[in-house]
Amino acid sequence: MDVVSRAWAADALAFAVVAHGSLYRWAEAQPDREALRGRGIAWAAMLPAGTDADLRTAVVVRHSLHGGLFARLTGDLFVRPTRAPLELAASARLTAASVPTPEVIAYVVYPVAGLLARSDVMTRRLPPGRDFPAAWAADASPAGRGAMIEAVAALLRALSRAGAHHPDLNLKNIYIATEGDATMAYVLDVDRVRFTDDSDASARNFARLARSARKWDAEHALGVGDDALVRLAALAWVDP
Repeated sequence: MDVVSRAWAADALAFAVVAHGSLYRWAEAQPDREALRGRGIAWAAMLPAGTDADLRTAVVVRHSLHGGLFARLTGDLFVRPTRAPLELAASARLTAASVPTPEVIAYVVYPVAGLLARSDVMTRRLPPGRDFPAAWAADASPAGRGAMIEAVAALLRALSRAGAHHPDLNLKNIYIATEGDATMAYVLDVDRVRFTDDSDASARNFARLARSARKWDAEHALGVGDDALVRLAALAWVDP
């Protein structure tokens, strides 16, 4: 197997993988773990390593899974080296460009046969919050929803400045966190992000997100209406 990690986490991760057979099974076995549901179950746990005085880091470990129409056929098998290295590279570049996204701490690739492999990815846990649909549904106040729109607009502007195109920028891939009086929006699932000089990238990001919002309205009556999308477009400097 191939283990890639931050230097400060290397010893703890080596022990975890040897003791449990995989990074995911280590996280699943932790007594303080918390299940986070998305595409499969990700485990939030405390890694006994860090850069602060406590030498403990809140992390999230997920087993990489395919999505889309062929997910049942492809499951968790990817062509080596899987998409984990792409996620690490994209996360590092986005962070350097001041785009809010989870820090990738480590990934592990498990060869299966031939060119196929499975992978686990560990990221630093974000501050308390919810994905956008859950956050929007939980707070119907004009002030709360206005703050969310402003946070997502700031995220779209940051992606635009970074030249980042996220072809799967849907509402579930935006995480809303409140830290004190501040509302922050983070972009998730960045392994498919591509960096480009294309001037249409920001418009495509907005169009993909607006399409997701309208789908959520149609299927779940979420209530992200055209007024919210027009305000988002104006704040993000994108034509609706």
